Amino acid sequence: MSEASGNIAHSALLALLLLAPLVVVLDRLDAVSELTTFVLAAVALIPLSWLIGEATDNLARHTGPGIGGFLNATFGNAPELIIAIIAVSGGLTEIVRASLVGSIAGNLLLVLGFTLLFGQTGFIDRRSAYISLSLVGFTTVLVLVAAAPGFHGNSDRRSLAELSLPIAVLLLIVCVTVTRYALRRQRQLYRSAKPEGTGWPLPAALVVLAVATIATAFVSETLIGTLRAFAYTAHLSEFFVAVVIVAIVGNATEHGSAVLLARRGRVKLAVEIPLASSAQIAGLVIPLIALISWGFEPLALSFRPVELAAMAVAAALPALVLRTGRTTRLSGVILLAAYSVLAAASYLSGDR
Repeated sequence: MSEASGNIAHSALLALLLLAPLVVVLDRLDAVSELTTFVLAAVALIPLSWLIGEATDNLARHTGPGIGGFLNATFGNAPELIIAIIAVSGGLTEIVRASLVGSIAGNLLLVLGFTLLFGQTGFIDRRSAYISLSLVGFTTVLVLVAAAPGFHGNSDRRSLAELSLPIAVLLLIVCVTVTRYALRRQRQLYRSAKPEGTGWPLPAALVVLAVATIATAFVSETLIGTLRAFAYTAHLSEFFVAVVIVAIVGNATEHGSAVLLARRGRVKLAVEIPLASSAQIAGLVIPLIALISWGFEPLALSFRPVELAAMAVAAALPALVLRTGRTTRLSGVILLAAYSVLAAASYLSGDR
């Protein structure tokens, strides 16, 4: 891309950033229809994703790709956590579980797939990747304990929510332990590397990342609030909307950031983003929601068999295609094909 074209693209994206507050205001005033609000909110997420990607790229120049990817995932998952809390407080427990599974599968199959397909070929940190994938796999096995009794009968009964409490606590302990180890390892790896002198100052990158994330949370809340109207108009099941559409919207930040960085040749950082994001959702967001839900309506970790299968495939398939430590476009095609199968299965399974 030429310098002139790049400046035009950046100017257009900066102009679109003004759409985010406009969308929130229009939603609060009920000035336009819900469908129009849904479309505007989806468009508003594009420049926010670009801005978060820019901030992460500059932040990683000071911290290294591992910690940079972790911070991007943390800020990127904040809207999903907020959305889940809002949904739980409204009693939408099935939608919450489906959207969390959809976020994990979306990160590991869709976002990672596009990153590998459109990014440049390069090498990744295999140990870091397998740490994230192992945490997702461990979560899948552990929540099966709470999910199995819910395969028959009411999946939201209180006994299952009580069974989910110790599982959520154990998940948090494991997640904190694994994250401390991973961050300590990244600091040791980056200690010997010389920080890149170009880019934004560290405080500026942190401030931009925080502000963009807060704006994303507001826009995402607006978009989620109009999803049911969209689903009704499009004649789609709430399960499909939660697993596929909510997940795609919720992962817009990671998707835009990862593909942007992969195109620039920063493959190691680009791959870290969806991997770290999925690990955080599995090991941190899921147990946190289970614990926080007791302030509203207790959420049982009684995932459906199709949801558990999606989590298992999402953990195993990337581990298989990344086993050599080198990214390939064929690997991206495989992951995207698997996501297409998951989306089709979600559509066919309906709400039951």
